[in-house]
Amino acid sequence: MPGTPDHPSDPTPSGASPDATSGGTAPVPAADTSGGHGGHAPKSGLQLALTLGALGVVYGDIGTSPIYALRESFHAHHLAATPANVLGVLSLIFWALVLIITVKYIGFVLRADNDGEGGILSLASLVVPLRARLRGRRWLIVPMGLFGSALLYGDGTITPAISVLSAVEGMKVIAPATERFVLPITLAILVLIFAFQYKGTGSVGKIFGPVTLLWFLTLAVLGVSWIVREPSVFMAINPAHGVRFFAENGVLGFLVLGSVFLVVTGGEALYADLGHFGLAPIRNAWLFVVLPALLLNYFGQGAMLLTDPSTIEHPFFRLAPEGALPFVVVLATVATCIASQAVISGAFSLTMQLIQFGYLPRLSIRYTSETHQGQIYVPAVNAMLFVITVLFVLGFRTSANLAAAYGIAVTSTMALTTILFFALATKRWKWPMWAAVPFLLFFLPIDLAFFGANLVKIADGGWVPLALGGVIFLVMLTWKQGRQIVADARAEGRLPLQMLLDDLARRPQETVPGTAVFFGASPHDTPSSLLHNMKHNHVVHERNVFLQVRTVSRPRVADADRFRCRPLGPGFYYAELDYGFVEQPNVADEMMKHTIDGRPMRPMETSFFVRRERLVVTPGKGKMMRWRRQLFALMQHASTDTADYYGLPAGRVIELGERVQM
Repeated sequence: MPGTPDHPSDPTPSGASPDATSGGTAPVPAADTSGGHGGHAPKSGLQLALTLGALGVVYGDIGTSPIYALRESFHAHHLAATPANVLGVLSLIFWALVLIITVKYIGFVLRADNDGEGGILSLASLVVPLRARLRGRRWLIVPMGLFGSALLYGDGTITPAISVLSAVEGMKVIAPATERFVLPITLAILVLIFAFQYKGTGSVGKIFGPVTLLWFLTLAVLGVSWIVREPSVFMAINPAHGVRFFAENGVLGFLVLGSVFLVVTGGEALYADLGHFGLAPIRNAWLFVVLPALLLNYFGQGAMLLTDPSTIEHPFFRLAPEGALPFVVVLATVATCIASQAVISGAFSLTMQLIQFGYLPRLSIRYTSETHQGQIYVPAVNAMLFVITVLFVLGFRTSANLAAAYGIAVTSTMALTTILFFALATKRWKWPMWAAVPFLLFFLPIDLAFFGANLVKIADGGWVPLALGGVIFLVMLTWKQGRQIVADARAEGRLPLQMLLDDLARRPQETVPGTAVFFGASPHDTPSSLLHNMKHNHVVHERNVFLQVRTVSRPRVADADRFRCRPLGPGFYYAELDYGFVEQPNVADEMMKHTIDGRPMRPMETSFFVRRERLVVTPGKGKMMRWRRQLFALMQHASTDTADYYGLPAGRVIELGERVQM
């Protein structure tokens, strides 16, 4: 394939901003065999461990789709389980898994790693750095990445609801009288899943891989037990059966695509979790475990339908012998809990990235592991996901109703991923058009076909995840625009630094020992917190550091490249601290590692000056509508304190109030 670099985020030239985008041609790498960050292939034992871990985290969502996907393809559209329809639907399922997951994601998209990290937001930042000034048509790239990210929150709420509910519904197959207990048990399980998020995945994550492996082996065994009775089901591999299905069913056949798409929901997790495991473990887990198990189970369900069409009500659970059914129901419930855990953890990671890029207010982030930085817990996001998930279960009540609302948000994200990958291939990797255009013309129509088939779900509840994504997208834009308005308002009366330096040269103020660090300052203007300190205390510190903490369009920044400092005048310095978008800033610890003007920074001699802004929403017209300004003020009020977010020692922080009108 044309050039797909090992590190698409090109090295920053000397003196350039880390957000600068290189336009050079990407090299053609050797096949990626790494299991994670770094350029050395790990030993086989580590590869196996990473592959097993990928099973539990990456494939939990797509691995639970057999519980409901084939059933909904027939049940939701009142499609008769005739041999022609069974083979046609199975053909569509087979080629959806092969083309979308195997070819598009495994073959192409997973190679678009941002220094090892993946996900649609990371992909957008590869094409155009999210903090860069955009020109021409490229301004569309950032909103596409943000909207795709917002839609993933809808997936993060509906996945736990439909997965757990569909598994618990297996009780009805064992004993129909237990139907009234399905909803309460589902809610109880969801309460437990969300209640234990604060403990992190470290303690239970070790069993995710083995349990999920057992789940996929069970899928395969259940499928094979019926395939041997009706091996003719393998005729569905011939795409002619899918074509014939469309020809015979017309519009109904097209609408069935909306349910067939359920077999690939969770495909975005392959890309989003790239940084946790690397390409090779994700690829190997898919090719050697997940794909064969899924296909065997779907074809097993199809073989059973060819034998007995009446089993269409619950084809997955009907695969199991009567004596093994309780085990399958319990294992399915555990597997859906693992899938839910992975989706929720992904929402936490996505939130952290959006905060770092400045598209969400600072929220409280707790680390649940002392050794793995990626294991985090965001209480506000956990509470939001829990409330919405419970409302989904109470509102839709059955997995069949939830399936009617599921898919449209994911199809939108997948289509945006295709477009962004095309932009990356042409703008950054410099693919020739003869190679890039066929990729777009082949995969985008497939994505749009699934999207079109899912559009009919809007009236049946599909509007809910779309509305949720739209609200979150609006929140992102409001926060970003609001912060810019506040920054512009603060800059309007700011004193140029050179004027202050000239005034201090003429009328020196009393100097006190130690270092004062002022946040969010520019090298040209005097921070308002410094002026307040001079006005009220009539002193200037021996060293005054104007500090800018920045998030760059790379997931991580090497320690050697993190800190820069230069003098502005006698006793004044401008410093920058760069962090990657998956890193949590710890400013105090980082500052103490460095020297300024040849002298070390000492904790007990350093004071951190931070602003506490009081926003006043004024009547009349502004750069945003008044309700959006009020929304921004509410988010600002709920935002975590600067000192807490940046890890500043409480005893060394001085907060100075500032009134800002909007």
